[in-house]
Amino acid sequence: MKRSSEPAGRSVTELGQKKEESRRKLILSAVVFFACYLAVLLIVFLMFIINDPTGWKMLFRDRFSDVFSIVVSVFFLFGIGYFYFYFEDREFLYDLSNVVLFSAVFIFSAVICYVFGRFVSIYARPYAMFALLWLFLKNRRQALFFNFLFAFFMFSVDLFGNDPALIIDGERGAELVYTTMLLGFVSGTIAVFFANKVKSRIGLLLTGFLLAVPTALILFFFQIPNAEYNWIYYVSSVGFQVLGCIVSSVCAIAFMPLFEAVFNRLTTFRLRELTSTNAALLVRLKAEAPGTFNHSLIVAQLAESCAVAIGENAELARAAAYYHDVGKLKQPDCFTENQTDYNVHNEITPELSADIIRSHARDGYDLLVQNHLPKEIADVARQHHGTLPIKYFYDKAVRYSGYADLKDFSYLGPIPQTKIAAIIMIADAAEAAARASMDRSPENVEKLCRSIIEERMDLKQFDECDITIKELTIIKMTLVEALSGVHHHRVEYPDIRFNRDRQAVKTDKEGTDV
Repeated sequence: MKRSSEPAGRSVTELGQKKEESRRKLILSAVVFFACYLAVLLIVFLMFIINDPTGWKMLFRDRFSDVFSIVVSVFFLFGIGYFYFYFEDREFLYDLSNVVLFSAVFIFSAVICYVFGRFVSIYARPYAMFALLWLFLKNRRQALFFNFLFAFFMFSVDLFGNDPALIIDGERGAELVYTTMLLGFVSGTIAVFFANKVKSRIGLLLTGFLLAVPTALILFFFQIPNAEYNWIYYVSSVGFQVLGCIVSSVCAIAFMPLFEAVFNRLTTFRLRELTSTNAALLVRLKAEAPGTFNHSLIVAQLAESCAVAIGENAELARAAAYYHDVGKLKQPDCFTENQTDYNVHNEITPELSADIIRSHARDGYDLLVQNHLPKEIADVARQHHGTLPIKYFYDKAVRYSGYADLKDFSYLGPIPQTKIAAIIMIADAAEAAARASMDRSPENVEKLCRSIIEERMDLKQFDECDITIKELTIIKMTLVEALSGVHHHRVEYPDIRFNRDRQAVKTDKEGTDV
């Protein structure tokens, strides 16, 4: 009874510690969010000073209610943003760099919009830039929601902070404030849908041109009811709006690498760069551990197919698979796929062998972090073996000494935390098992994959990722189909070669003419 109560007590204590840590992180994120709110207000007030360097003090003295409205409206916008993350993506708030990233993108987009609106034309504002940046840095759902908040923020600044009749376009100024708010909302929203499947930078650039069509229609329907309709004004407005749409794409392309590097974020474009065979770590892997490199290529193909089958990020799965075994670079000759005739494990104890083998997961994580690769990829390198036993050396130790502690022959974990890590755990083992098997028929491959998945379920390797039985079944069938294609049987070629006169010459098994 005592033994059973101690783990329970420890688990309750650990749960309480986790809750306290989560509460502390949420409080810190709220403080950072408020600091970013103050930074945004500072930027807004600087805009007022630039608008009217000599008379800006009158804005705070004679139009205090407008200034107060801006302070309150921006506060509520940031409050809505915080509570969106709190209820929809609380993990986002646990990492303070996420909050800083959001604020940096928001402030940067606002400044760029202000510069183009103030010194070019209000229609030339690149409203869609914020939505495009957040789409690739995070996801479509958040980009749609925060595009609305960004459009309303710019509307609040225009409505309360400036005198539209003087700064924008004479007597039409007040009307244009509402028009541009709608333009900002619509252009950003449509940009998210247009660019959602974009995989190249040229495709992102073309998105800017596509945005010109709906925004031109908005301008047409808003201006056509005017009795004194001016076609020259309309054409110039459309021209500036097209410029703003294109600038949105250009700025997103130009500045996305900056946010990727500073905040170490993954985007579609960065994933493609990381999976290029010219990437530094992959070049090292190919040169120093060619067997591991070839194994990683096959696992990447399998993981990508499985990710597509269950609706996960296929490009992230491929990139994580490429790097999942980079820890073997520390001692490449200690792993079977890189060995020739000499096997170092024949000369050392099973305990030391197991320690070398299991350390590659931790070494891979450390190497990826040192090389500033995204955390999502580094985590997979550490998790892809979970806490599985290293059966070969455990069995060897038992045969030598009659007993061995399984903990000394198990990986250190943690177990997979995401579906991508679970996919690579299964694909990694399935590829190795299929390669080692003499019978690679679909029936035998299916049996191997089923055994691999069932063993990991029995060992509770999937308890901390939200993968389902249905998804595991889909992964199994996908692996069977893919492995049957990778490790297919070849026909036996006849023992014939052709000489320079194209005459057939019989050869023996060693290739010698007979």
